Amino acid sequence: MILELVGGGVEVGVGVAVRPVGDNAGMESTHEPRLEAFSREVTSRRAPRRDIVVLGSTGSIGTQAADIVRRNPDRFRVAGLAAGGGNPALLASQALEFGAEVVAVASEARVDELRRALQAQAAPGSAGPGRARPLPKILAGPDAIAEVAAWPCDTVLNGVTGAVGLAATLAAIDAGRVLALANKESLIMGGPLVAGRAAPGQIVPVDSEHSALAQCLRGGRAAEVRRLIVTASGGPFLHRSRHELEDVTPEQALAHPTWHMGPVITVNSATLVNKGLELIEAHLLFGIGFDAIEVVVHRQSVIHSMVEFTDGSTIAQASPPDMRIPIALALAWPERVPDAAPPVDWTTPQTWTFEPLDESAFPAVGLAREVGIAGGTAPAVYNAANEVCVEAFLGGRLRFGRIIDAVAQVVSERSDSGGDAVTMADVLAADDWARIRARELTGTGKGENSP
Repeated sequence: MILELVGGGVEVGVGVAVRPVGDNAGMESTHEPRLEAFSREVTSRRAPRRDIVVLGSTGSIGTQAADIVRRNPDRFRVAGLAAGGGNPALLASQALEFGAEVVAVASEARVDELRRALQAQAAPGSAGPGRARPLPKILAGPDAIAEVAAWPCDTVLNGVTGAVGLAATLAAIDAGRVLALANKESLIMGGPLVAGRAAPGQIVPVDSEHSALAQCLRGGRAAEVRRLIVTASGGPFLHRSRHELEDVTPEQALAHPTWHMGPVITVNSATLVNKGLELIEAHLLFGIGFDAIEVVVHRQSVIHSMVEFTDGSTIAQASPPDMRIPIALALAWPERVPDAAPPVDWTTPQTWTFEPLDESAFPAVGLAREVGIAGGTAPAVYNAANEVCVEAFLGGRLRFGRIIDAVAQVVSERSDSGGDAVTMADVLAADDWARIRARELTGTGKGENSP
């Protein structure tokens, strides 16, 4: 399907139709509470100003959240910050600028550097942002981020990268905080362990696709939803065959056509693993069966996702590829933050295209669907194996075309990963096993050579 905007008018030309999955395909009786949390009309009973904790504050999501807070001091107050420790000077600057009560760093080796940065930037006569502000409490170590996630506040934004975000996600949920979730890995890994512990509507998505779905779901009741349509840019290798993808380089894989992201998520976008993770995330967030969730390629990344209703209507959410919009909405949910980012320029001619995903060239989405249906710890195995394989690819130890092959092999070898009854110990054991096996397959550990 091609939607072309010309001089303010709208022309619709039909090319390849979006493949249907059938009326209410995959809808499960258990989806209602989670779906209703987004599809019903919601009103905010919270105070106008919200206390927030930002996890991963020095990363891409965290710095964009800081921009939103900076421009909306009447809407948000930063209670706590946390980061891995790679940029202690920026973490100190943020803590002092926003007057955070507590700051956490996962790396104990960076505590002294963080403390010196705080003292220097808060010193009399300093040009730093926190002069005359009290110094925050410092927490450090592997449990520090999870401890800050339970800090007294209204909303916790989990923007840390990778599987390390799981403990923080669970801590925020158990503490009763609204969780603005950008760390999709923790939901993928935890699966029912996370979704089952959260109250309906307690997890608010930050991913642009799931934020779009949450917004579109406001257009109808849960019983009226037929399917969710998640859009994908297609990455830098759209329309290439599987054979043509064999020997692409890290430099080529990191050249995303529309988004500017970190290296791991950019490679995941190139392999379409990111879209596979988002497929599982949509199922867990909204409680809709996998047969009723479709992935469609939309090259321009302006329509972030769509919801099709039972009467044949489809509601889409459109905005430029700017993460400040879903971040701001998650922090203020269900309210919007004015001027979070510039809107679509409707005075400029544009062409929006839609086409089905070539799953033969990009099997990551189909594999994700399989592990999602299997449930249990299978998604955790998928995620962990992929993180190791991406690292091997970026380090020159694994060919691009073999990333998904290696992930699929690891998934196939974990025979006890299915089922819904999982504990934290199950998830961590599956994650650890998958990483060890993936390192063996990619030549970074004891075992077989790289595929």
